[in-house]
Amino acid sequence: MTLEHSPLGKPAAYTEQYDASLLFPIPRVGAREAIGIGAQLPFFGTDIWNAYELSWLNARGKPQIAIATFFIPADSPNIVESKSFKLYLGSFAQTPFDSVDTVRDTLKRDISAACGATVAVRLEQPGAFGKIAFEEFEGLSLDRLDLDAEVYHPDATLLTAAVGEVPVEETLYSNLLKSNCPVTGQPDWGSVQIHYVGPQIDQAGLLRYIISYRNHTGFHEQCAERMFVDIMKACKPDRLAVYARYTRRGGLDINPFRTNFNMPMPDNARLARQ
Repeated sequence: MTLEHSPLGKPAAYTEQYDASLLFPIPRVGAREAIGIGAQLPFFGTDIWNAYELSWLNARGKPQIAIATFFIPADSPNIVESKSFKLYLGSFAQTPFDSVDTVRDTLKRDISAACGATVAVRLEQPGAFGKIAFEEFEGLSLDRLDLDAEVYHPDATLLTAAVGEVPVEETLYSNLLKSNCPVTGQPDWGSVQIHYVGPQIDQAGLLRYIISYRNHTGFHEQCAERMFVDIMKACKPDRLAVYARYTRRGGLDINPFRTNFNMPMPDNARLARQ
C-alpha cells in the first residue's frame, strides 16, 4: 500500500455506515530504512492516538459519543494513514451497536488488523470527560533560550554533546516543533520532550535541531523516530526517550513515544494546545 493509493489529499466520499475497509495501512519499514533503522529496532514504545469525534447509535437509534484512545505498539509493521482513520471513525455515525463494549471490540479488532499487531483501545464516556487530565511537559524548557535559527530542514549536525565528561540526567522539552503532512503539506504543530542519561547535550543546538523540522515533511511517528536516531548517533546517550505530542487535526491527535530503556509509559495527559 503506497501513499498515491491512499485517500490522503484527495476528495473523499464520507459514509456514515460502518466500513472497516476504509482503513489504509502504511508500512513503517520504508521510512525506517531511510534513516538507517533495520529489522532490529533501537527503541520500543507506543503511538497514542486520541479520537474526539467518535459517535454511533444505540439499539434504539439514540446517538452515543465517546473519546477513544488507541495504543499502537511501535513494533507494529504498519501505521494507519490518518485521513483513512478519520473516515473509518466517521463511518460509525449512523450505525447501531448494542453496547459500548461492542464498539470497543470492533475498534480493537479493525485497528489491530490494519496495524498488524494488537492495539489497546480505551473509550471514555461523557460522565468521565471532566476527569481527563491536562498538564504541561515536565523538565526544562528549551524555548527560554534566546538564539538565532536559520535551518528549517532536519540537520543532525546541529546536535553536539560533552562526550568524555561526567554524564548527566536531564529532561528537556520544546513547544516549537512543527512538521508538515507528506502529501497535503498541511502543518502539524507539536511539542517534544526528551529525557536522557549521558553526555550533556548542548541545549541551543538541540533547540535549533527541533526547529529544523519546520519545513520537513513526515508523519508524526517518523519525525519522532528520526529525532531518536539522530540524538543517539550525535550525542551518544546511554538512555534516551523521545515523546512528541501533536495538536489534533480532524478530531485526532497523534503522540509517538520512543525509548531504549524501561520507564513508565506516558500517562496521555493532554497539553494545553491539544
